[in-house]
Amino acid sequence: QLQLVESGGGSVRAGGSLTLSCQASGEAIGRYSLAWYRQLPGRSRLEDREGVARIDRDNYILYADSVEGRFTIARDDIKNALYLHMNNLNSDDTAMYNCAARDASAIVFSKPEWNDSWGRGTQVQVTG
Repeated sequence: QLQLVESGGGSVRAGGSLTLSCQASGEAIGRYSLAWYRQLPGRSRLEDREGVARIDRDNYILYADSVEGRFTIARDDIKNALYLHMNNLNSDDTAMYNCAARDASAIVFSKPEWNDSWGRGTQVQVTG
């Protein structure tokens, strides 16, 4: 079974940058479509997770409008990892960030319940 572990979160000043990593184990991620979601403080339902960026197994990439031009998603199927490079962060980016995998041709942002695996998340706090 695919397991996902995020890292790289932390506190950063507005305008700063962070890179999140999601290390997979148990299976190779090559056949999976992958994504980053985020969840605002105080929200706990799966349906409250906002799709931020996705990279499907054919390497099609899509970003939420709110992060387009600032965030970059990348996958390394050799290292079995997913990344999210975040630039020009602002307070609206403060959230818990989770990576997800779906054994299908595409991620559907509006259907987080369709994903097969989730990490536990890494917290991003943007100050100032």
